[in-house]
Amino acid sequence: MREVVRALCEPVEPPKDSAAYLRYFCARDSGNADQLKENEPKRLTLYKSVAALVRAYANIAEEMVEAGYKEGEVAAIKAEVGHYENVRSEVKLASGDYIDLKMYEPAMRHLIDSYISAVESKKVSAFDDMSLIKLIVERGPNAVQSLPDGIRTSHEAVAEVIENNVRRRIVEEQPVNPKYYEKMSELLDDLIKQRRDEAVKYEEYLRRIVELTKKVANPEAGGSYPKSMDTAGRRALYDNLERNEGLALAVDEAVRTSGQDEWRSKAVKTRRVQIAIAKVLRPLTAADPNVTDARAALDEKGIEALVAETLELVKNHLEY
Repeated sequence: MREVVRALCEPVEPPKDSAAYLRYFCARDSGNADQLKENEPKRLTLYKSVAALVRAYANIAEEMVEAGYKEGEVAAIKAEVGHYENVRSEVKLASGDYIDLKMYEPAMRHLIDSYISAVESKKVSAFDDMSLIKLIVERGPNAVQSLPDGIRTSHEAVAEVIENNVRRRIVEEQPVNPKYYEKMSELLDDLIKQRRDEAVKYEEYLRRIVELTKKVANPEAGGSYPKSMDTAGRRALYDNLERNEGLALAVDEAVRTSGQDEWRSKAVKTRRVQIAIAKVLRPLTAADPNVTDARAALDEKGIEALVAETLELVKNHLEY
């Protein structure tokens, strides 16, 4: 099993430090959603292979001397298994995959604590109950201290871990509020570029990435909204209808009034909501002198597209 893991990690560039492993298994350009997705099969193979290696090692760890291994060999094998387990944990954290895989971790962590090292395992276990994003929101720059040593001691690795996790959250939340998260994505791109160009010092970078993370996690705090935009659904309508408060409230009311039980899954009921939205949005034509919205020049096809987009938007909000 060691040979399998070695072969899997062979392409990682020297010096094969944490940053190098993250570039190979996560994204060469940190925060790049396409690269993160493209490298997902490699990561899953890594997780599976290292887990099998840890289990195999645990099965013989207490009997290696009796099996004929010399003390130096025993120590070297333990160190190698520990190294690859650290790689697995760091990649899992940096990619954000730990969120989906944490239900499988308790048994694995028991083996790691018992036969390899409990120190790094305890650090990674901090993310079982709290995501990195939430940790950053609550602790600010101090959240960095909770990262595994291999990441924490490298400014580049810290940045890549945070950027990948923020990007993942942006991609996941995009359907809920496309315009808002499009803006967040642009801000992240700009901050990444400044970091790479060394146009911002590390401490300032941390302050700004924490600020951005808070906006990504809590849109209500990240945008300036009228008091009437007091739910996630209303804020999403506001952002995606040219920040027109009256229009957002009108669509909100139309959806709440027309929506019946199971309206998302029943075609007739969905059509009822779509018609209600259309009645609100159809006056957005250049023929109406009272309409000053930026979408006023939309033709019939444009209005139909806007209605369809708005329908999909409200479908993604369970408050409706």
